[in-house]
Amino acid sequence: MLVLAAALLGGAVLLRLTIDPEGLSWPDSADLWGLRLTRAAAGVIVGGTLGLAGVLLQSLLRNPLASPDLIGPASGAALAVTIATYLHSLSRGAGAAVETAGAGMATGPAALVGATGALALVYTLSQRRGFVDPVSLVLIGVIISITCGAAATLFASLMPPTDSQSSLRWSLGMLSDETTPGALMTGGAILLVSLAGAVWLGPAMDVAALSEDEARASGVNLSWLRIALFAGAGVLTAAAVVLAGPIGFVGLVAPHAVRLVAGPVHRTLAVGAVLAGAALVVFADVGVRAVPLETGRLPIGVITALVGGPIFIALLRTDPLRRGY
Repeated sequence: MLVLAAALLGGAVLLRLTIDPEGLSWPDSADLWGLRLTRAAAGVIVGGTLGLAGVLLQSLLRNPLASPDLIGPASGAALAVTIATYLHSLSRGAGAAVETAGAGMATGPAALVGATGALALVYTLSQRRGFVDPVSLVLIGVIISITCGAAATLFASLMPPTDSQSSLRWSLGMLSDETTPGALMTGGAILLVSLAGAVWLGPAMDVAALSEDEARASGVNLSWLRIALFAGAGVLTAAAVVLAGPIGFVGLVAPHAVRLVAGPVHRTLAVGAVLAGAALVVFADVGVRAVPLETGRLPIGVITALVGGPIFIALLRTDPLRRGY
């Protein structure tokens, strides 16, 4: 499974480096090489962070439908970034918001606060008698996601017209051609450290899938494990949102695709979800490049939603909430 996922990612990156609206061709200038490499690297980091965040959230909440976009963290981070961008545009004037949204990690702290705050709110409101109710978790998460999305649209609409249009397109999920090397290195470092932590905690996450009594009897400190998973999911979601906006369904599709083939062992699942998520986002960016529009590039979030929506419906029809995790 890991070899297959790595091969798919390599093929996706190769396509992204050679694709243009007229077909496949190698870049004929250093600037074009640099631009395509930047977008490919950003796609790998964003997809990897979202795939790994999905694994951590599904383990933390013991819910197979948990993902950054469905239960609130991505929308919370997007709202925080939009508010920071709005305040930045007020202090710097028109044009500042375009530079802030998606171009660097300057809004990283705001995104982290928004992601962790939304996740904490969903986790608190979905508890009944000290336990997280799976159905309530999904419903409350969807409601908070919609509310945060509406609030982000409100703040984007208050910006100057040029900045407002850019912020609204970013809110659909899109890779920026102006992503800085510093942002890529920061996002890549977050991904590598989080992946190493997930591999190290893999056996503990396997045990945590059992009942709480069985997990505690096996020597797993569930309190510290949940704190680590909570923090990791929040940081990963914030990094992805800062780089590309709230891209949907990657954190849901990638872990399930790997789990279907490789099984539920979390060490393999974490590495596979990173590779599968990265391949999914880079392939989506290939589709964006291959289908030019007169109004500009199609947001990546549109493509991932078109793919992920039917998969989400299929998961619901298999009734995973009643079967448990």
